[in-house]
Amino acid sequence: MSAATRRRNTVAAVLTATALAVSLGACSSGGSGSSAASKAPAAVPSTAPGSTTAGSAASGPAGDDQPFGTACAAVPEDGAGSFAGMAKDPVATAASNNPLLSTLVTAVKRAGLVDTLNSARNITVFAPTDDAFSKIPKSTLDAVLADKDKLTKILTYHVVPQRLTPTALTGAHKTLETGNLTVTGATPGFTVDGTAKVLCGNVRTANATVYIVDTVLMPAS
Repeated sequence: MSAATRRRNTVAAVLTATALAVSLGACSSGGSGSSAASKAPAAVPSTAPGSTTAGSAASGPAGDDQPFGTACAAVPEDGAGSFAGMAKDPVATAASNNPLLSTLVTAVKRAGLVDTLNSARNITVFAPTDDAFSKIPKSTLDAVLADKDKLTKILTYHVVPQRLTPTALTGAHKTLETGNLTVTGATPGFTVDGTAKVLCGNVRTANATVYIVDTVLMPAS
């Protein structure tokens, strides 16, 4: 083989090897891109507000740190009668700012219990709405409101001398009147003494936890 032929063959071999290397490099680069894409996470779970995880937690049963119940919608969104406003005041003062509890506030004043309730520490109050009092015949209600001893007995039966969270609410509880009231059910469907339904529960005031109920509770005579 002549020297010229050998030089041509050598050049051809170098060109072929170079082309093959370039081709393999291109394939390798494309493969790496596909591999990286296939290894990337399909989605990263979000913990930001509004994410599925956060939404699931928010849609669960109310906890011990928030009010619950259908009547809570009637509580003002701001001002002294709002949840935030009531949390700053002792319970009798807070109730006076709640549009659902005007008759109860009148009864508490007639019984002379405003200072007693406002100065108490860590109590639970089952607070009948105005509609609850309207279930009582007017003549009977007027007679009770005029009888301070009887009125005091009824109102103190609505007070438990400890704060009861929703998870501790079910069961029998001794009241300031000294009788026991009994709560059955679970959040949000609590019933007191078999008749009174909790309409808005776990309402915080400065010194009490309030459960607004649809029926006036009556102690054993």
